[in-house]
Parts: sequence; structure tokens; C-alpha cells
Amino acid sequence: MSSRIYLAIDSTDLDAAKALATKVKTHIGGLKLGLEFFCAHGHHGVHEMARVGLPLFLDLKLHDIPNTVAKAVQALRPLEPAILTIHAAGGRAMLEDAKASAGTHTRVVGVTVLTSLDDDDLTAIGIDHDPAAQVARLSALSREAGLDGIVCSGHELRAAKKAWTSGFFVVPGVRPSNGVMADQKRTVTPADATAAGASILVIGRPISKAADPVAAVRAIEATL
Repeated sequence: MSSRIYLAIDSTDLDAAKALATKVKTHIGGLKLGLEFFCAHGHHGVHEMARVGLPLFLDLKLHDIPNTVAKAVQALRPLEPAILTIHAAGGRAMLEDAKASAGTHTRVVGVTVLTSLDDDDLTAIGIDHDPAAQVARLSALSREAGLDGIVCSGHELRAAKKAWTSGFFVVPGVRPSNGVMADQKRTVTPADATAAGASILVIGRPISKAADPVAAVRAIEATL
């Protein structure tokens, strides 16, 4: 089995992103291209990163009216991403239209609750559920709408996987036990996320900001 680790590429520096991806490519399973990268480089940047030869996860977290999202997903089809994110909170019609508009080889996954949010943050935006309850609700909606899986914190993963045994589970906010939290609030270690059933682990700064990125990936791999 290939590595579950997807390296998060959130830099606006295309040359640096390609150099980093090339350096660690034999130790990871794919590349996650975030909104920051896509806004800076668009389709051209995605094509350039595809030259590295790894599956691409296009993490754009699309969220708009169903027709707009469907047209956006259609516009992304030529890029042939392995994984594409949309916000599960966009509603069933949006989720269904996004999945119907995606290429046959693209997994469409619903983002449930961002790992930068906690109970207080959810309350502030009018959601009277803790993260676990909200993840469960949006996971069920994503499954019913025909998506391939969800994005959720490792804290909610076991419950989500129990309810959706065949789902594809993307776990961001993954940090080694000695890692820096930065803007993440609900983090888990790579080993814990894997044990809970993560399909892929999204890891960025612990690798990209390391003095030796290859050594950092290998150290993470050793814990799995």
C-alpha cells in the first residue's frame, strides 16, 4: 500500500513547492494543493505539480449555490484531481450536483468541521452542537448525497467511520506528538489517526517547515 501521507502544499512559491514535493515524493502518497496555492497559480500551477508524478488532492472547499458549485467542478475536470473538497454544509442539492459534475476518477469529499474550530467557535456561528455531533450530522448528509467520503478531525473519526464503514476519510490537523499546534485546535498524531481508520493523513508544516523534510517524513512513517 502506498503511503497515507499527503503533503499539504499551501505556499504561493511554485518553484519552492515543486522542489519540496520532488524531494519527498518517494516517501508520500500524494500532494494536497490548498486554496492559497490555487489562487496564486490556478490551473497552470496544478499542471506543474502534476509533473511530480503523485496523485493530487485539490482542497478548494467549494461552497456556493448548487449551480455555481457544479459549474466550478466542471471547470476543474480537466485537472483530473484524485480528491476534491466541497463544504458539506452547502446542503444536499449542492453535494449531489458537485458529485455529478466531477470526473469519474475524482473522489469528492465533504468538509465537516474545520480543525481550527472548537465548541466556542461553533456556538459563535450559530451551531448548537459540539464538533462530534456536527461531524456526525454532515457525514450522514454526505453519504446520503452520494459523496465518496468526508474530511474530519481525528477526534471524530472513529464515530464517523463506525457510521460509514465504506467512506473515504481525510484527516487534516495531523501533528507529531512534539509538533507545534499553530492555528489548529483539534489535532491528533499520525499514529492515532491511522489507528482510528484514516484513509489519508494531511500533513503540512511538520514536513514543509522542517530543516530536513525527508527526515521529518521518515520519522512520521516510523510511527505508523
